[in-house]
Amino acid sequence: MIWHTFFQPFIEFGFMRRALVVCFALSLSTTMLGVLLLLRRMSLMGDALSHAILPGVAAGYLLNGMSLLAMSVGGFIAGIAVALVAGWVSRRTPLKEDASFAGFYLGSLALGVTLVSLRGSSVDLLHLLFGSILAVDSDAAFFVTGVASLTLLCIALFYRGLVSEAFDSAWLQVNARRLPALLHGLFLALLVLNLVAGFQVLGTLMAVGLMMLPAVAARCWARTLPSILLLAAAIGAFCAWMGLSLSWAVNLPAGPAIVLTASVLFFISVFFGTRSRLVVGWRKLMGKGNDETKCSGDGVSRGADGAGGDGKNAERGKQLFGAGRYGAADRRRACSCRYAGRAGWRSAHL
Repeated sequence: MIWHTFFQPFIEFGFMRRALVVCFALSLSTTMLGVLLLLRRMSLMGDALSHAILPGVAAGYLLNGMSLLAMSVGGFIAGIAVALVAGWVSRRTPLKEDASFAGFYLGSLALGVTLVSLRGSSVDLLHLLFGSILAVDSDAAFFVTGVASLTLLCIALFYRGLVSEAFDSAWLQVNARRLPALLHGLFLALLVLNLVAGFQVLGTLMAVGLMMLPAVAARCWARTLPSILLLAAAIGAFCAWMGLSLSWAVNLPAGPAIVLTASVLFFISVFFGTRSRLVVGWRKLMGKGNDETKCSGDGVSRGADGAGGDGKNAERGKQLFGAGRYGAADRRRACSCRYAGRAGWRSAHL
């Protein structure tokens, strides 16, 4: 059962092997760009640019039909144009870059769908929006692997600059005035180029899923940036393999199956990741609430009685835990420290 589901389709069928190779190449390049977007707190910029390339893709489709070169060049020009115009608007107006991107990408999406509808059918529109990964030919596979190789080479050459610009662009601008703008332009160009390559596989709407979901999931497990990059690439490759296998076994669309697999891993990472551990934190919070409720009744008596039981300590305990200037917060702290002893509590809080 496991062999027939997860291994045999890629051995027997060439289109499944091409789809797997293309997804592996995309998972290596796009997930690293997704991690850099996550560091910049611009996670939705990939989604905005994936919509922004649609008018250029539609224009190439109107001119030359389903030509890979025409649609890729048109999508790249449209994405770069939207990125540059949105940055110019954010510098010249009070709007921030994310707000200007929101305005431009919605208009670009509507324009692209309108242009495709002028000539094409609903099948062509679905191909552009959701991709057709199982219909990837050799030319598209070479194009995607070439884009992934170029992206990895650029990240390796400009790794320190890209990371510095993501963490502290002001410090980098003080040391090299023009370098942050050049690095930001290089990053946007790589982002648009990968989205143009990804629309052939997953479509303009699904391409950003393989970019951001593995990056966010890796952030919940790893601590350092190199480990996050490697883990994100591994998660992306695993999601591609698992999604293609499930689409073959259950007869599901391949692109949505890959993104759904990444979404499942994302939710697992959010709830059980070593850097997130939402479930563990919720259990600790509930346990702390039960402990506070249990010890709230005897907090006054513990503070009032003290260790020696003399009148001075009793009076001090009443001042601390009574209705004076110390309230419920101090009683909760006393309950949390009840195992430390009276001496530890006095030295820490009095």
